[in-house]
Amino acid sequence: MAIRIFIDQGHNPSGYFNSGAEANGLTESEINYQVGLYLQSLLNNDPRFEARVSRPEPNTVLGTDNTTSLAERVRLANAWPADYFISIHANYNPNPAYNGTEVYIYQYGTQSQWLAEQIMYGVTQVTGTRNNGIRENPSLYVLRNTNMPANLVELGYLGNPSDAEKLRNNQYGFAYGIYLGLLRYFGLT
Repeated sequence: MAIRIFIDQGHNPSGYFNSGAEANGLTESEINYQVGLYLQSLLNNDPRFEARVSRPEPNTVLGTDNTTSLAERVRLANAWPADYFISIHANYNPNPAYNGTEVYIYQYGTQSQWLAEQIMYGVTQVTGTRNNGIRENPSLYVLRNTNMPANLVELGYLGNPSDAEKLRNNQYGFAYGIYLGLLRYFGLT
């Protein structure tokens, strides 16, 4: 039976509530959307996986405010039910020196952490972003409320010129890095 991966493309499209960060001519929700589609394609072209995304179309809007948007993403994953949940984001800090990739988990010492470590390794290996580590954050709604191991991946910093260039020009690479991480986690390489 295929391993079911739910890919949450964080935030709603530009022009709607909760559309995420913007910097260097980039919009977080658009990057998340495209990286999610690439990852879905990679997984669905591998017979060992089945993947679904939270935003199948660029104009898909989830919920009517931030709370219901997050709740709908979790509901879709739990109702399927997915085996694993990956939420894709891009980070922002007003200080352009901030750069690198982070993966957030609900709790250390869990399957989520082991998966996060492999995803981090894949992303940084493929894209060359800096490894900022695995971070425990039980307050994040999607990590707290999913019924399966969950990761929230902050691909890179929109405000950092080097990360922004990677996020603009290598969205497939970020997806491929996550895919490699999943293959390593499941021992499929």
